[in-house]
Order: sequence, then structure tokens, then C-alpha cells
Amino acid sequence: MSTAQMTSKSAIAIDKARAEGRAALIGYLPAGFPTVEETIAAGIALARNGADLIEIGIPYSDPVMDGPVIQAATTEALAKGFAVRQVFDVVAGITAETDAAVLVMTYWNPVVRMGVDEFSRRLAEAGGAGLITPDLIPDEAAEWMAASDKYGLDRVFLVAPSSSTERMRRTVEASRGFVYAVSIMGVTGARSSVSAAAEGVVAAAKAAGAERVCVGLGVSNAEHVAEIAAYADGVIVGTALVAAIRDGGADAVASLTRDLSAGLTRK
Repeated sequence: MSTAQMTSKSAIAIDKARAEGRAALIGYLPAGFPTVEETIAAGIALARNGADLIEIGIPYSDPVMDGPVIQAATTEALAKGFAVRQVFDVVAGITAETDAAVLVMTYWNPVVRMGVDEFSRRLAEAGGAGLITPDLIPDEAAEWMAASDKYGLDRVFLVAPSSSTERMRRTVEASRGFVYAVSIMGVTGARSSVSAAAEGVVAAAKAAGAERVCVGLGVSNAEHVAEIAAYADGVIVGTALVAAIRDGGADAVASLTRDLSAGLTRK
């Protein structure tokens, strides 16, 4: 199966939003927080209340990119005994009930430990769309490139304000589905205003040939969503949703998702 022939679930979801005159909403939830069942319920609530794509994060013991809210959630999930294989239960639980594209966001080590081919096969079987890999660069991703082609999975790499022109070009070429633009250097977390650097990163990725660029890190309300929706193809919200599930469960996630989706329509 060639890349050209491959159907990308992420691309379909983003293109559908674009056809409706809006940016796509991408919501992040850590797997196993507060429990596996509650992650599934929150994912379904996301999809039914305006999210087009869902990122399910695998809890990791040394999360270099995560801010305090997400770190606390993943620490709790691990303390309760979350195992990597349970991420497939979460993905399957959400995809069975919704049409949202569901991606897994993970540091690379857990994938390598399970085996890249094995992980990819199980993700595809669970109905997953692909992987977002924050600490994997295309130059070191040969095994993942092969497995993602074999199982028809999207591979989402990250670009940042620090990405050189050459790095940007290589990352865009290697990505399938969308390119994940990090709007600020540093850890995630809701911020009072979205970094001005984000628009520059999106422009650079588009100049390098990216068809779809989504922006994450620091989005917490409908105003932020509207700001990013003006120039990006998708808006990624994490910390605010994790705080919602922590404080009010799936109902709070549903309510926040409805509020956030109000900012998606392009003016």
C-alpha cells in the first residue's frame, strides 16, 4: 500500500471540518485517568460534543513535555497500575461508539518495549488512526515508517519555532495525517495567551508543503481556539480537558468541549 493510496483517518476528519468552514478540534486525554472506563466515557463525550479527533496519551514515568496538570494525571494513572496494553482498550472503546479519529500520543520507549510492529498492529485492530510521537524524529523512525505503512496508520511528528528549514521539510515529508505544531518552547499547560510564534510555525510548515497543520500547547478557552482557528487546520486542547475530567468527569468534558467548539468557525 503506497502512501498516496492510503486513507488517513486524521486527514479525513480535518478535511471534513475544513469543508464545514472551520478548524478541527482535537482533544487530549491521558489513558487510565481517573480510570480506563472514565477515559473511554470522556473520549465519547468529546466526540459527541464537537471534537473531530481525539488524542489518547500513554502515561509515562518521565514526561518531559507535560505540564503539572497532565503530569499529575499520568502519575495517578500509573500509581493505579495502568499498563500500556490498556491503551488499546481505550481506543477500541471510543472508536466503537464514535466516528472521531483516535490517535495515541506517546513517547517512543513504550512502543519499542512492546515492539513497533506489534504495537502498530494492535492499534490498527483497535480502530486507531495513528500515533503522535513527540520525542521521535523522522531520521530515527525507519521502523515506525514501515509499520505505519503496513497497517495504514497516520504518523504525526512535531515541529517547533526552533525547527530549521531542513528539519521542517523532512518532518513534513515524513508526516501523514497532519503536522503537530508546538506553539511555544517548553512544557504544555493552559496559558493566558497563545504564543505569537504559533502562526510562524504553521506558515513555515505550510511553506514546506504541509497540507494540514494543527497547533497545540497552551490552548484553554474558546478565545484561544478562535485565535488559532484563523490560521491553523486544527486546534489541540489538553490541559483544560484533563482538569475538566479531574474535577467533573465526562459531563464536564462534554460541557467544555461544547464551549471550545464555539471558537472553531473561521470568521
